[in-house]
Amino acid sequence: MTSVVLLSGGMDSTLTAAIACAESDTVAAVHFNYRHRTERRELAAFQAICDKLGITKRLVVDAEVLRQIGGSSLTDEAIPVSKADLAATDIPSSYVPFRNGTFLSIATGWAEVLGAERIYIGAVEEDSSGYPDCRKVFFDEFEKAINLGTKPETHIRIITPVIAMKKSEIVKKSLELGVPLELTWSCYQSEDEACGECDSCALRLRGFELAGATDPLSYAKRPRYA
Repeated sequence: MTSVVLLSGGMDSTLTAAIACAESDTVAAVHFNYRHRTERRELAAFQAICDKLGITKRLVVDAEVLRQIGGSSLTDEAIPVSKADLAATDIPSSYVPFRNGTFLSIATGWAEVLGAERIYIGAVEEDSSGYPDCRKVFFDEFEKAINLGTKPETHIRIITPVIAMKKSEIVKKSLELGVPLELTWSCYQSEDEACGECDSCALRLRGFELAGATDPLSYAKRPRYA
């Protein structure tokens, strides 16, 4: 069985890639460059993780259109990256409009060409930033759209193995499976040293704290969020 995995280089997608490798005969990894703040660092993480997991079939997609569309602090330098507020219920400035829908559409085209039966994506619903395109219901409905819009003989499932996990559970599972967390990158703001203050850094740091583990990354600031 061939699977396609969306691999950003973060913890969630890296654990997902490891699970895909364990459950598939062949795994192909797709990564998206969309001129976001940490594009170079995430691409380096993607390549290093693929090397570590033995994924040789890779596709790096230029998705600059997401920067042109704008509307996110990740792609528009004029919009500041919000400080972490893990109790907030509003969708943060880091939300990239319909990013997962865009990524899944491209991944679907590649999966159909490869004859893949599964697309793995490392979305997390409960312990995430509240992005609307990270919900299980979204992926269930998108899977229906995929199978309506591809050839009759194409049957693709969207697999979301970490969708119901908390970040602490992702850390624990990653350590259990030997996932190379030291190669991953989560910071929304910096490419050299994680800021420790953006939403993604906060979720990651809290995950490690609650898991009773030490995050191997270097941080400019390392607040306690647990």
